[in-house]
Amino acid sequence: MLNIALFGPPGAGKGTQSERLIRQYNLFYISTGDLLRKELAEGTALGKQAESIIASGGLVPDEIIVQIIEKTITNNPDADGFLFDGFPRTYIQAYILEGLMIKLNTSLTCLINLQVPEKVSVDRLLKRGQSSGRSDDNEKVIRNRLREYNEKTVPVLRFYKEKGLHHEIDATKTIDEVNAGIVEILRGELSKRLYNVVVFGYPGSGRGSQGRALAERHGLEYVATGPMLEAEIAAGTETGKRVKELYESGQLVPDEIVVPLIEERLRNPRGVKGFIFKGFPRTLVQSYILDGLLRKHDSSISKIIEIEVPTLELIRRLDERSKTDRRMPYDSSTSKIVKRLQEHETKTVPVIQKYNQRHSVTKIDGMGPFEEVFEKISAEIEEGLKRMR
Repeated sequence: MLNIALFGPPGAGKGTQSERLIRQYNLFYISTGDLLRKELAEGTALGKQAESIIASGGLVPDEIIVQIIEKTITNNPDADGFLFDGFPRTYIQAYILEGLMIKLNTSLTCLINLQVPEKVSVDRLLKRGQSSGRSDDNEKVIRNRLREYNEKTVPVLRFYKEKGLHHEIDATKTIDEVNAGIVEILRGELSKRLYNVVVFGYPGSGRGSQGRALAERHGLEYVATGPMLEAEIAAGTETGKRVKELYESGQLVPDEIVVPLIEERLRNPRGVKGFIFKGFPRTLVQSYILDGLLRKHDSSISKIIEIEVPTLELIRRLDERSKTDRRMPYDSSTSKIVKRLQEHETKTVPVIQKYNQRHSVTKIDGMGPFEEVFEKISAEIEEGLKRMR
C-alpha cells in the first residue's frame, strides 16, 4: 500500500499534484477538511459531535479527526493507498497518524514536501485571487497563513526527517517537472518494498503447485511450512529432530518451531522481489504472527488470493493424489480427507474473512486446467507488481 503525506505551503501546488497522483497510483484522497464537511453534511454520529463543538466556538479535536480518517481508510479497501493532504498538521498529529497506521497494519511510505519561497507563494495566491474571487487571497491573510504553516510544519518535518521518510521537491518548476520528481521519489520508495502474497484455498485447490509456479515466474520466494520442516528433518538439525518426534507421535508442530523458520526467510530474502506464503497463516493466531513478522521487517501483505474449488471436486482430487507419491498423510482415507476439509473450514476460513475486511481478498476460480488457473492468478500478481514500479 502506498501512503503519502503531501506537504507544502499555500500556493505550492498540492491540489494540482494530488489530482495527478490519485490517478497515477489509484490513491484515495484524504483532506481532513473535506472529510469533516462530508460527515457534517451526512449527519453521521461523528459529524454531529463535531457540529456541536463548532457551534460552541470550539475546534474539532484530534480524537474526532482520527476516527473520521480511520473510517475513511477502512471503507475504501479497493484503494492502492492514501494521499494525506493537510494531515498531520502538528507534531502530535504525526504520532496519531503513526499509531493509526500501525493499527491498520500499514505505514506511511513517505512525506513529500513541495518547497517554494514565500514570495512565490504570495504571488501565486494573489494571482489566483484575481480569478477566483476568494476573500482569503489577499496579501495580509496570505502572509498570516504562511506564518502559521511554517510554525506548525517545522516540527512535523523534523519528525519525518528523523525517520528517513522526508523528501523535498522544488515546486517552482513546471507542473510536469514537479510531478516527474514526485514519481521518481515514489519509484525509489516502492523499489525498497517486498511484494508479499498469501495464497489460500482448501486442500486440493492447487495452492501448493500454483504457489511454486507463481514464485518462479515472478521472482518471489515460495514459503510453505511443510517443505521447510521437511528440510530441517533432512538436514538433521535440532529443530528437525524435534519435528520428526512430533510427526512420529502424531502431534502438530507448534508455532514456536515454525515462526523462527519463517522469520529467518524474511531476514534473508536472497534478492527476491517478495514472498508467496502457502499454509501460513492457517489460524487467526498465525495471521497476527505473520502481520507482526512482516512489520518487524518493514513489510506487509501486498496481495491475498483465495483459490475456490467445489467440495466434491476437492475430495476427488485428494482421493486421486492419495494414489501418487505426492500424497499427504490426510489423503489416506475419505474420513481423513473430510476431517482436513472441516479443519480448514473452522480454522482458516475465519482468517480469510479477517483479511477480506482489511485488505480485500481476490477470489480465483480454481476449476479448469492448471495453466488456465495459473494465468489468472499470475495476471493479478503482475498487476500488483506493476503498481510498485
